[in-house]
Amino acid sequence: MKKNPDKSLYRILDANFNRTKEGLRVCEDLCRYVWDQRTFTRAFKDIRHELTGVMAGLDAQKALEARHIQGDVGRGTSASESKRDDISAVFWANSQRVKESLRVLEEVTKLMDTGVSSKLKALRYKVYALEQKVIGRG
Repeated sequence: MKKNPDKSLYRILDANFNRTKEGLRVCEDLCRYVWDQRTFTRAFKDIRHELTGVMAGLDAQKALEARHIQGDVGRGTSASESKRDDISAVFWANSQRVKESLRVLEEVTKLMDTGVSSKLKALRYKVYALEQKVIGRG
């Protein structure tokens, strides 16, 4: 099921793909450099690479061309995004960002390619499970 998505859908894909990868990288680096957790570090890295592979089936050039940073009405930072209490709060905020962004990608790709959407759903559930393990550190 492939339809001809408009530019606004590609803007959503671009923003949420970037947001997801950034959040995964933060979680990966915390597991690596702060908690010395090799298994969790690898798991976040694998998910990040898997996401890149899943999204490769969509037109990355169209997503890049749809990017409109200066005209983004939601580009400001909220007060809650400006402060974190500790390193665990940094992890929590980024794991939430990853899950939310994966959900947006999943929903939007339903309009473009249901196979991609299903893969994104599976990735979201991997993140749910991994987040639970990291928070419990085991």
